[in-house]
Amino acid sequence: MAGQKKIPLRKCVVTGEMKPKKEMIRIVRSKDGDVSIDPTGKKAGRGAYITLSKDCILLAKKKNVLAHHLKADIADSLYEELLQLAEKENKVENGQ
Repeated sequence: MAGQKKIPLRKCVVTGEMKPKKEMIRIVRSKDGDVSIDPTGKKAGRGAYITLSKDCILLAKKKNVLAHHLKADIADSLYEELLQLAEKENKVENGQ
């Protein structure tokens, strides 16, 4: 009897929505205090999941959600990287 495989859910720190892990991106703060994007979701450190959409990323930047959640300073370059990832993901979904 093969049951349906359980889909891991994560909560977006910006919107508070529970979504499948694959639809989100993890931002991680290492013990050294370095903040980086973790596409594998397996890096060591404190992590925060964010929905991979332009609106969500811009809202996170405006409200400083990631800095508050990770208790670290977030560089503007990280948000730029996230926006590029969201744009790529959007093109893949739309078949471009």
